Amino acid sequence: MITTATDAVGRALAALRSTASSLHPAGDLYAGRLTRPGSDDPIGVPWIDNAGEDEVTVRVSRLIGLPDPLPDLPGLAIRLRKGQMRYGDLLLTSTGWDPLTRHLVMPAWNARWPLTTLLPYRSPVGPLVIGARPVDVRGYELSWARVGHRWERLGELTLEMPLPDEDAVTFDPVRNPLPGLQQYGWVERLRRASPGAPA
Repeated sequence: MITTATDAVGRALAALRSTASSLHPAGDLYAGRLTRPGSDDPIGVPWIDNAGEDEVTVRVSRLIGLPDPLPDLPGLAIRLRKGQMRYGDLLLTSTGWDPLTRHLVMPAWNARWPLTTLLPYRSPVGPLVIGARPVDVRGYELSWARVGHRWERLGELTLEMPLPDEDAVTFDPVRNPLPGLQQYGWVERLRRASPGAPA
């Protein structure tokens, strides 16, 4: 039932992104760092289970580009990398935070609104989502959760330095999956069918 619900949400998201592809969202690119403390209860995904640090490129954007204080759909795109080598992209958009609304796109009325991947990843413990909550203007607290379950701590994301040429970076979680996690086939089809999917 959860998969059916997220599938329906996904189709709606595809339509939204298709419409938004002609818009010009405001976005800023940063170099940053993701610090992961590791998990006390391993789930079979070393990137989540093991402590470590990732160099990241981060794009912070607003889908529609409406001026404050009007609500918008904030986006957070994260690329894991080592030097010039990339090894995983993560896309998040504004949603709710509880087990149901984390799968629903929600306009954000303030800068502390949560963001999630909206659609689940395939993992050894079943479908899971990743979320982020802003803690200040340059920092986010990242979490992960199995669908329908509570959030678990993933790490802290810090934006360290602004970067130029934000339009030159395209984030694609299908071509660049997160280490140890897989996209479901229906999620891949959804993203590939949506012109606005890569951010």
